[in-house]
Amino acid sequence: MGSSTTDQSSFRSLITLSQTEGDVAPGALHRLRLSTPALSGRLASRDTASAITRHVASGSAVTKAELTRTTGLARSSVSTAVDDLLDSGVLEMAGTTDPVGRGRPGDVLVLAEGFGTVLVADVGAATTRLCVSDLSQRSQAVRQVALDVRRGPQECLLRLSEHLDELLALDGRRGPVRVLVIGLPGPVDTHAGRPVRPPIMPGWDGYPVAQELGERYDCPVVVENDVNLRALGEARALPDDQCPLLFVKVGTGIGAGIVTAEGHLHHGADGAAGDIGHVRARASATARCECGATGCIEAVASAAAVLRDLAGHAELDGRSPQSVDDLVELLRARDQTALRRVRQAATDLGEVIAMLVHFYNPARVVLGGLMAEASDDTLAGVRSVVYQSALPLATRNLVLTHPRLGSDAGVSGGLVLGLETALSAEALGRVRPASRRLSTPDHSTTSVRPQRRSS
Repeated sequence: MGSSTTDQSSFRSLITLSQTEGDVAPGALHRLRLSTPALSGRLASRDTASAITRHVASGSAVTKAELTRTTGLARSSVSTAVDDLLDSGVLEMAGTTDPVGRGRPGDVLVLAEGFGTVLVADVGAATTRLCVSDLSQRSQAVRQVALDVRRGPQECLLRLSEHLDELLALDGRRGPVRVLVIGLPGPVDTHAGRPVRPPIMPGWDGYPVAQELGERYDCPVVVENDVNLRALGEARALPDDQCPLLFVKVGTGIGAGIVTAEGHLHHGADGAAGDIGHVRARASATARCECGATGCIEAVASAAAVLRDLAGHAELDGRSPQSVDDLVELLRARDQTALRRVRQAATDLGEVIAMLVHFYNPARVVLGGLMAEASDDTLAGVRSVVYQSALPLATRNLVLTHPRLGSDAGVSGGLVLGLETALSAEALGRVRPASRRLSTPDHSTTSVRPQRRSS
């Protein structure tokens, strides 16, 4: 199904920032923030366990003292919960902190290496990025593979599973697969785990993706839109004041992911939020879209639309691009014909994004996808239109930029969803059922101090 490249270095950092940003050296660990369950005076012990493990996994609090301050729970409640998690093999010790003043050094907590594994598949129209990670955000294997979604769900999921099986076999120290997260390039019903009439995925409509993969790996499966994963990954790698966040992907199609001010994905009533590719563009009322309508922005400004317009263009001297990768090469070579067409697409897209800025007032707009990231022309064109068209109140603090995480944004968002699923109260309640403290709610009243919603 295509060639693949594998990074097999054990426990390398999953998230590496682009060298062009310069604020974090390539290969340095960049933690993703995880949301935590709200805690109240009537606590279930597994809710406490969920909050503690998520803080530890995100690195925001890794000692009992830090957990007490961060969660607002009583010291005895934190100590009891941590001891339970150590006994059940969810947490383990990883050394001690340096003592402060006359204080005693604290034991550093981490998710146990053998507790479990998270699988992530960020599926694009033609390329899929796979990751196997433990629950401390240490990736054990990463692979990028060519996978054409037009070949149908049976073949694609089979190939995807074969690659995941190979990655799982690379490290014998892993624990059981706790959750699998898969992002698909089209609308999905997140509750049913099925794609819903995806325009560029023939044969996938209603296919039971979650059921098939869940039976294969004997674990919960989260099915999400691929742009939503990118949006969530970006949002959780940034300070929380960068939300609300809007991520716009410009590739074979055009789509958006929306993250709320609280750092959560916004799906809408039926999961269709962010499907901006089918907003009508003023530039053309006749361009036909794959959804069957005419005038969609996807039919005018996507990479597929640009490729269609460049096909057989005389000024390209027989170098007509056939794929998004070909278009990227032309843009990087500064081919003037391709650049003019992309700049026009950026202008058309900028009008749609300006409308969204007025409607949603995000703190940050991220422009991703191969066409947007191949050169600065798309970003520059969109910026020009947005800052000229949108009102000053909506743009005076607006950041409009490329993805901070680059190609890792999708697997990062998948990792966030995977960790929050694996470390949910329900999932931890199924760990060692004989342990009453993890599996049975404790309704004793415990005083709490104000706590942060996310870490």
